Amino acid sequence: MNTQTAAADRDAIRAAIDRLLAGTPLRSDGSLTIVALADEANIKRRLLTHRHTDLKDEFYARVRARGHVPDNERKLRDDLYKATERIKELIAEINKIQGENHAFARIINVLELENHQLRTDTGRTGHLAALPGAHDR
Repeated sequence: MNTQTAAADRDAIRAAIDRLLAGTPLRSDGSLTIVALADEANIKRRLLTHRHTDLKDEFYARVRARGHVPDNERKLRDDLYKATERIKELIAEINKIQGENHAFARIINVLELENHQLRTDTGRTGHLAALPGAHDR
């Protein structure tokens, strides 16, 4: 890339930054994003993300200095919040399931003990002894 083209691109980017921040876009949707900045400057986005990173950083700094969070950052923050809330829900569900598993394990242990006791009682007498309270039915 020759220096004239690079200088022209930089001038176009700076002018585009000023238009976007002023709310007077000519070529873009006016959002405060790198995509809109590239559209507004009429350059390829990769020039901002690879060659003119200082101007990209300046753009984001000026956007933040105005107290405005760029749209892509706001979306990422929203996505992070939603993901964090979902993680909390999943942790609560896991804890509930683990509690149920422990309860089922205790029930199985009791049933195994009762089964063993019944088998032991049957083995000694040759028949199943009446269960306590069975005659009440």
